[in-house]
Amino acid sequence: MRSDLAKKGIKGAPARALMYGMGLTREEIEKPLIGIVNSQNEVVAGHMHLDEIARAAKLGVVMAGGTPMEFPAIAVCDGIAMGHIGMKYSLPSRELIADSIESMALAHEFDGLVLIPNCDKIVPGMLMAAARLNIPAVVVSGGPMRAGRLNGRILDFSTCIEQVGACSDGKITEEQLEEEVKRSCPGCGCCSGLFTANSMNCLTEVLGMGLPMNGTALAQTGERNQLAKYAGMYVMDCVKNDRKPRDIMTLNAFKNAITVDMAMAGSTNTVLHLPAIAHEAGIMLNLDLFHEISRRTPCLTKLSPSGKHHMEDLHMAGGIEALMNELSKKGLINENELTVTGKTVGENIKNYKVLDYEVIKHIDKPYSSEGGIAILRGNLAPDGAVVKKSAVAPEMMVHEGPARVFNSEEDAVKAIFGNEINRGDVIVIRYEGPKGGPGMREMLSPTSAIAGMGLDRDVALITDGRFSGATRGASIGHISPEAMEGGLIGLIEEGDSIFIDIINKKIELKVDSEEIQRRRKKYVKPSPKIKTGYLSRYAKLVTSANTGAILK
Repeated sequence: MRSDLAKKGIKGAPARALMYGMGLTREEIEKPLIGIVNSQNEVVAGHMHLDEIARAAKLGVVMAGGTPMEFPAIAVCDGIAMGHIGMKYSLPSRELIADSIESMALAHEFDGLVLIPNCDKIVPGMLMAAARLNIPAVVVSGGPMRAGRLNGRILDFSTCIEQVGACSDGKITEEQLEEEVKRSCPGCGCCSGLFTANSMNCLTEVLGMGLPMNGTALAQTGERNQLAKYAGMYVMDCVKNDRKPRDIMTLNAFKNAITVDMAMAGSTNTVLHLPAIAHEAGIMLNLDLFHEISRRTPCLTKLSPSGKHHMEDLHMAGGIEALMNELSKKGLINENELTVTGKTVGENIKNYKVLDYEVIKHIDKPYSSEGGIAILRGNLAPDGAVVKKSAVAPEMMVHEGPARVFNSEEDAVKAIFGNEINRGDVIVIRYEGPKGGPGMREMLSPTSAIAGMGLDRDVALITDGRFSGATRGASIGHISPEAMEGGLIGLIEEGDSIFIDIINKKIELKVDSEEIQRRRKKYVKPSPKIKTGYLSRYAKLVTSANTGAILK
């Protein structure tokens, strides 16, 4: 066992002394030591309840003959961090999570890990650590919250934040807004639509690193606690059989994840996280692969914000395993890939059938013949840009309009709420990329304001930042190269014509090459927005969005 290096023999006496000091028995010390990585805190709704998941996982480890040892991981709540400097820390926290787990796991020579995340950056951060460490690991998430309800309407976090725009526009009162606020998030768990957290929890299941139903079984239910116990038992089986993350997270496993991502119309943030996780496993995923898979994968679900259904509906319809089974009917799933259960993907999904074809469409009757996420290219984004195609109104699939240029999210939000945006405009928010932000903030505040004010069918928004999984409308992010790295988005001027063709995957600045060259010669790169601390170091090391915003 790995842990023998720390605890066995004469040299291990000091370590055993400290373990005895914690109350461990000789019998416990001699068993495999399993790190229980718990991202519970009292800040994040998706993480408030994770202590009960950790208790269940530890019971599973003990039942299977191991000794669990719990340690923490941080978690940033994107919803609370939204719209101010806090959002600059969200994506960078992914690297802190991976680094801290590496530090704890190797410093203490754990034999295996149970990873307990739930929200946006914590899931990919933990998967990055698992791929980097390559010691037996199983992920069990905290599960999605239920959708809220008010006066016969179904609510979630995205409907709540869109009502901020409606309130600002005088369509509802502040009292009506507060009623929505109180009922939108009725309990613990990650927000109930197919936003980034739930997208990544589902893809953890697809990758084979989480058990069946990990992505959809609701928070604070017996089913979720049972999953946690089984996660503890299965990590012991992985230790016994030397089943490691890189045996599971192969190129074909990532292709499965991209396929399901396209079929379920997941968050555009997955296009950042999957390449970053793959990088840690020694695998390169580029945007061309996402484009290729999207072109051949039908979109089979439309959950909020793309549609009316929520995670609880997907779960009752058979969950991600049923969705994969449906995709397998057309040979779209690599079924021979190994999973943490010791079984193949094909063996895991064969008994899961679609129970509600209103929620998961039949493979021959999809919402669309292509995936829910599209990769755009053109002179504005030669290295790619990303849009959640399934959440775009039909009339905005092709659009040309004048640029309204802002050098920060705050400036754009001020203009939107100040009624300075006209129908047909293309809002440009730049210097919000991984380097320029720094931290590549999510732009849910401006996109929700646009939707709440009823402009999402008339106004497009492009940025070198990114979007929340709760975003809908013609919101095009990840413009690469970003402005801070000399991308053309930094040269756009007020009133320039921008052409967007989501159907044909194009995005163009309609300015002739001579004028672009003139602008480039006089361009002066702005100084960094943050010059000290972690974000300053992050900005110096982070790569472009099209590479997953990894650190080098």
